[in-house]
Amino acid sequence: MFVIFVALLHVSCIKKQKPLSMNRRLFLSTLGMGAVALYDPLSSFASNRKLKRIGIIGLDTSHAIAFTKILYEGRDQEALGGYLVTAAYPLGSPKIAQNAERISRNTTEIQQYGVHIVNSIADLLAQVDYVLLETNDGNNRLEQATEVLKQRKPMFIDKPIANSFQDASAIFKLAEEYKTPVFSCSALRFIAGLEDIDREQVVGADVYSPAPTEPHHKDLYWYGIHGVEMLFAIMGERCLDVQTVAGDQGDVYVGRWDKGRVGILRTMKEHDPGFGGVVFTNEKTITLGTYTGYIPLIRHIVDFFDTGTAPVSTRETLRMCKFIDAAYESKLKNGAVVAVCPEG
Repeated sequence: MFVIFVALLHVSCIKKQKPLSMNRRLFLSTLGMGAVALYDPLSSFASNRKLKRIGIIGLDTSHAIAFTKILYEGRDQEALGGYLVTAAYPLGSPKIAQNAERISRNTTEIQQYGVHIVNSIADLLAQVDYVLLETNDGNNRLEQATEVLKQRKPMFIDKPIANSFQDASAIFKLAEEYKTPVFSCSALRFIAGLEDIDREQVVGADVYSPAPTEPHHKDLYWYGIHGVEMLFAIMGERCLDVQTVAGDQGDVYVGRWDKGRVGILRTMKEHDPGFGGVVFTNEKTITLGTYTGYIPLIRHIVDFFDTGTAPVSTRETLRMCKFIDAAYESKLKNGAVVAVCPEG
């Protein structure tokens, strides 16, 4: 069809006796548009299977590229269910120094996967069915999430969900009001071996994580949230209180859980120790495996978009936010014990 159209157009130009240079420019322009249509990976994919369109808000994080690439490269895998990132809004907070460079670089790179760049959240929502909220400034998450939730687009919110328990709670209340599925978590929740642990058998845990900080965020909302996710995934949501022991190279957070259990998170600010830990159960001691990347998280996100059922409960996510707020308060109070959820 395209070849016939081009031939007819070329003949038409000759009949109208337009200058040859104009005919050539018109022909090459039309051919260029046809080439894009012929080789557009999203168009080709959509013709073979129902395309489930994901939009990304925020290109100020490497996650935006990593998630897009995994879905693109796995587009023929049943496990990824026909989901592809098709549009992105390169939003980012100017408060964070590295964002300008990241956004420019990531905007160029993401277009290699056929992703269309838009100019607003509203434009994005008009073109997609699902949303990955990827902006890295937790202080703006409530405002950004509100627009998505009102349009009832199922949404995954990358870490951090916010920079306070109050904002995180407001997001979930809006999700309930507009009946929009939403969840947030870190990929470290799915570190090797962790999902196989029976929480009911756990009596304690020591985990570690790198945790550089950022001036506009409470300490653990920035990078240390990965360690918090690991700790709560092991110990459960019933953390009673926390005490922060601050050090020059890193901090130690001692949490007291129900049934007299203790969970400890050690973070390093400059040195990168990787991610890991030891879990103590009634029967044995378990050493966590290595972190293997984002694919397990992506599979949970895809399943969430399919079913509307989150792999992490709202209650547990909010308890983690309370833990982070309390840990920060403990630091400001020189290591005082601060309540998280005294009722358990």
